[in-house]
Amino acid sequence: MDWLLSPWPWYVAGPLIGLTVPALLLLVGKPFGISSSFRHLSAICSPRTDIDYLKSYDWRGEVWNLLFVVGILIGGAVAAGLLSADPVPFLPGDYQSWTGALKLLVGGLLVGFGTRYADGCTSGHTIMGLSSLNWPSLVASICFFAGGLFVVWFLPLALS
Repeated sequence: MDWLLSPWPWYVAGPLIGLTVPALLLLVGKPFGISSSFRHLSAICSPRTDIDYLKSYDWRGEVWNLLFVVGILIGGAVAAGLLSADPVPFLPGDYQSWTGALKLLVGGLLVGFGTRYADGCTSGHTIMGLSSLNWPSLVASICFFAGGLFVVWFLPLALS
């Protein structure tokens, strides 16, 4: 049982995540991606909108994607609470206040908007897009990594 409660190495977790792509394609005929749920939720929450991006969009055919996201959230909660040697709280202490929750909400909306503007998120572009040999996904993935390297290595130097 210890192997289940400890963090899995990249060479086990990575291929399991990668197998999600062909499983979704073969079993359901759907591409892997999370950020499209932002569009589904926006269409659900604003049924009488004048925004063409949402007005002509039929979200009912994409309910599976919302259920997929709910499953990820539930799976994450189960893994963090039950399948961890040291259970972690749902939110770090810094975010367990109204201001922290507001920061998370605003940050989540900005990330959601950005991923839709980029036509996909890191998981959609890097996992699904690269496996489909999409050129824009390669460019996006390179930019994700370059942005991450910049934030980790150069931004702290510039701020100090």
